Amino acid sequence: MWVFNDVEFTESDIQHYTGFVYLITNLTNGKKYIGKKEFYKTIKRPPLKGKKLKRKTTVFTDWMTYTGSSNQLNQDIANGDTIRKDILKLVTSKSSATYYELKYQMQSDALFRDDYYNQIINVRINNVCVNNILKDK
Repeated sequence: MWVFNDVEFTESDIQHYTGFVYLITNLTNGKKYIGKKEFYKTIKRPPLKGKKLKRKTTVFTDWMTYTGSSNQLNQDIANGDTIRKDILKLVTSKSSATYYELKYQMQSDALFRDDYYNQIINVRINNVCVNNILKDK
């Protein structure tokens, strides 16, 4: 279950948002993980019979059950550790999600602390994305 502002976040709360930045806290050992997740993804389907163009469909991602990309965090969960999943920021674009993930990771010094699972920060943002980021401020 995801929590936003201490209230359970459900599919009906998505509205116009495209994704979110999150904090997963392992309640068993106190370690944390900061990441981002999109609500939707685009999948390509084969063309209709007699047509040449491929079709694109937007579907939900696995955001409801997602637990991050940290192998160690997922191993701890598999071993029975209890977690809390908090949404830190709802965003309206991929670039905003990338920016705010980086911002929260830097503010918390996640890469340098032993109480965070984060082991890498890999981000590319260009000035074209700035307008999207400013919408979510």
